[in-house]
Amino acid sequence: MPLSNIRIIHEDPAFLVINKPTLLLSVPGRADDNKDCLITRLQENGYPEALIVHRLDWETSGIILLARNPDSHRELSRQFHDRETEKAYAALCWGQPALDSGSIDLPLRYDPPTKPRHVVDHELGKHALTFWRVVERLGSHCRVELTPITGRSHQLRVHMLSIGHPLLGDGLYAEGEALTAYPRLCLHAAMLGFTHPVTGERLRFECPAPF
Repeated sequence: MPLSNIRIIHEDPAFLVINKPTLLLSVPGRADDNKDCLITRLQENGYPEALIVHRLDWETSGIILLARNPDSHRELSRQFHDRETEKAYAALCWGQPALDSGSIDLPLRYDPPTKPRHVVDHELGKHALTFWRVVERLGSHCRVELTPITGRSHQLRVHMLSIGHPLLGDGLYAEGEALTAYPRLCLHAAMLGFTHPVTGERLRFECPAPF
């Protein structure tokens, strides 16, 4: 598959910063019809050395970081594991939060009966923490900035649902008007900060949301 609408934001001998489009897997899925993905397209179109460092959900667009050699992969992966990166997501959520900002500290776990959904579970869930801030109020919904401190699967989507403000267009967690209000999941990785794995320079990349 061609790179098509995959945009390279920054190219460095040690890593690539990519704007991943919505409806594209980060890595191959298990089923035979889920092999098309970001890493495969890059490896087949001039970047055979590319290595995945972290992932974005299939529906989520925005900044994703890939390493270009094993040493850089090791160091960048360590930064994600040790929470030395900075991340911010742009999103549209249904309704109007009573406050302008807040935090959500609720443990999450995968829920096999409703695969691939995740749920809040105070007994079996893993610690998950998200900070949120209203950027703009827009009548039936609002634009928010979401900052995940932990990196659990579907964390931002489940956390916003848990406070009564599901993300627009979320086919897994939104219902009714919140689901139909936008034709895609309104979640975009808008900023990523990390330390250059070779030079030690602190870097910050931004990519505006398409919604």
